[in-house]
Amino acid sequence: MLAKLTFVLAAGVLSAACVSAAYAAQPANVSSQAGTELVAPFEAQARAQWREDIAHIATPAEGCFHATYPSVVWERAACKAAIPRVTPTPRWRSFGAAQNAGNGNDYTLHSSTLITKAVGSFPTVTGVTSESGVGVAAYGGGGILGANEYSLQINSSFDDTTSACKNHSGCTVWQQYVYAPDYEVDGEAAVFMQYWLIGYGGSSCPSGFGSDGSGDCYKNSAAATAPDVPATQLGNVKLTGTVTAGGNDTVVFTNGTQAYSSSGKDSVLYLATVWKVGEWNVVGNAGGSMAKFNTGSSITAKLAVTNGSTTAPSCVANSGSTGESNNLNLGSCSTGGGSTPYIQFTESN
Repeated sequence: MLAKLTFVLAAGVLSAACVSAAYAAQPANVSSQAGTELVAPFEAQARAQWREDIAHIATPAEGCFHATYPSVVWERAACKAAIPRVTPTPRWRSFGAAQNAGNGNDYTLHSSTLITKAVGSFPTVTGVTSESGVGVAAYGGGGILGANEYSLQINSSFDDTTSACKNHSGCTVWQQYVYAPDYEVDGEAAVFMQYWLIGYGGSSCPSGFGSDGSGDCYKNSAAATAPDVPATQLGNVKLTGTVTAGGNDTVVFTNGTQAYSSSGKDSVLYLATVWKVGEWNVVGNAGGSMAKFNTGSSITAKLAVTNGSTTAPSCVANSGSTGESNNLNLGSCSTGGGSTPYIQFTESN
């Protein structure tokens, strides 16, 4: 039995059951036309608020969970081992590669205070009719390739060290929050975190970590199973990454009326002690691959954070950490402050 959740609101304290009932009480006014669900504005607003709320609710324990609108209670779900299908590729940039987004050529959010939560979304998606994952020669043509093969990534920087490095000289930590279609099983997406000890060195990695053969160590958290979402529907999804010092880090993927999460101990990398930089984008699905969108595609990417500040963060160009990329060209980057400081940019071809 999950512990009862409570919400502190301006009008007082409501139980999770009451909050769920409040969502459900909204008049749905949903109909179907030619197989397409039509949602009334007030219902769409209620669902959007639910997606925002569920991503802010901590899962009750380490592991995998699932929630369905209008419930705001995380229900335990089966986890799967997210063993990389192909050799993962860290942030080493391939010099001389085309200057599309990703593979180092990306904007990152820089905060002057520690980040506890980052939310990635695509407020505007236009002209996207197809996408396919393609191999990149500089990375050996690897990755999960084909139609609708991409990944969503929120990445920390690779410049900070923590006690997870065990005093290995030059070692830094790098954490990724990932949604990846077909990652372990065709037809199923995986929602997980990938942990790196960059420059750990030596001939062996810590227990549970694999080695890339170049002194870097990596492993994945357990993975929650989610549906494959076609790239044409990117405007409907969000990815959230959180850290909790002394507790669990969590990745949450929301789409429509469904939410999927995986939580693991922050002590894997101790990211909560150093997280001040975030990268967000849609890129290739593992192995340094590229997400190739049809000509005429335009995507607005937004990364908003909770960092105990209302000051607008910095948006820094050419500072991405992932090796994967897409075939879109970056536009200008804007920033904003308030309760959730953010960066936002458009990429198109």
